[in-house]
Amino acid sequence: MINDEYFLAALRLASGNDPIPGQVSAAARDAYRLRVPGAVTAGPTDRGAAGGVRDDEGSHLVRFVVAGLTFDLEITIGDGLIDVAGHVSPYPGEGALIDVRTPHLTLTRRIAGSGDFAATGLPPGWLSVVCHRPGHKPVQTRWVRIRP
Repeated sequence: MINDEYFLAALRLASGNDPIPGQVSAAARDAYRLRVPGAVTAGPTDRGAAGGVRDDEGSHLVRFVVAGLTFDLEITIGDGLIDVAGHVSPYPGEGALIDVRTPHLTLTRRIAGSGDFAATGLPPGWLSVVCHRPGHKPVQTRWVRIRP
């Protein structure tokens, strides 16, 4: 059994001689750049019976909710790429835009009057959606990992 004094001394020695690896610092800076200042984050919830959204073996359905706004996303993987068909309700209004984001790519889409939007050809991995509404704070979904 290691005594506490020895363990603490080992930690002190290690902290002074073990700099943070460059790739860890770079990953932290990349993650920080993905934030949306002032955004409200919608959390995942049971999607229940989402109208107009398919649920078959080739797609994954997820719902995110925050006070006053719901995102229903159908995520399909084909040929190694991700396609997203989404619906925002209630309709966020004229001039609202959706950003479908991965850590390395953002596709901006207009939202149809029905609340629908789509983005195709995204790489697999982490995915988030941000709704920009005139006169309101942006609303973003939590990041979800989509694997082929």
